[in-house]
Amino acid sequence: MFINSRTAIIRAQARSQGADLSGRHTRVSWTLPVFASVASLGFIATLMVAAPTPASTVSAAQAPVSSIERAEVQSLTVAEGFVNEVSRDKLAVKELIVEPVVPAAPAAPSVPAAGTPDPGTAQSIALSMLTARGLGSGEYNCLVSLWNRESGWNVYAHNSSSGAYGIPQSLPGDKMASAGADWATNPATQISWGLSYIEGRYGTPCGAWSHSESNGWY
Repeated sequence: MFINSRTAIIRAQARSQGADLSGRHTRVSWTLPVFASVASLGFIATLMVAAPTPASTVSAAQAPVSSIERAEVQSLTVAEGFVNEVSRDKLAVKELIVEPVVPAAPAAPSVPAAGTPDPGTAQSIALSMLTARGLGSGEYNCLVSLWNRESGWNVYAHNSSSGAYGIPQSLPGDKMASAGADWATNPATQISWGLSYIEGRYGTPCGAWSHSESNGWY
């Protein structure tokens, strides 16, 4: 009897505090939305780590890449009113073509026309030797301008500063002895030696003239 009275008192106190003594389990109303949100987030994470589709995969052989375009390729709605957008990179590959650069040909040296030399002159001898070598009037014009600058076509021209001598200004002068013993007085010997020197060092009189224009000497 005492125990029943004590139990009755405890139940009465519990009822006064709003406790449910029916013995049934009551589901809390907020658990269902929380469960739905967790499930949605798990599904979204699965989509984000999934392997890229073939349309978004670029082979390493497709190169070079000149630009990248990005596009949203998927939008997903889950749960009630919860929207998640999943974006993936879409690569647009464009071929880059590089045109080869062709260096410009060097400009031909500018020389005045020498005209036809008088017979028997040093310039006439030079023209005959150039013709025999298969060189035309253009090379003759370059040679005339070159040796006009060096010696004025004077067979006895002597540079007191350097010791250069003769029409081609050989340095020293006696190097022309390889073309003849009369190198000091004979224009033909000097010209023959001078043309051989030019051919070995510059190829042609115009090559020697171009060097002289750039450097002041040949």
